[in-house]
Amino acid sequence: MAKKENRVLVTMACGDCKRRNYTTTKNRQHTSARLERKKYCRWCRRHTSHKETR
Repeated sequence: MAKKENRVLVTMACGDCKRRNYTTTKNRQHTSARLERKKYCRWCRRHTSHKETR
């Protein structure tokens, strides 16, 4: 029987300019809430809060 894939690809969007800058994976089984990380946005030219989009 095939193993169920727990890791899913998610897109991160900048909190200020709303551009989708990063993609990452997360474990759906352990992390059900949306991810939020401080990442560098090249359009804002500074570190901003990036949130997971759907």
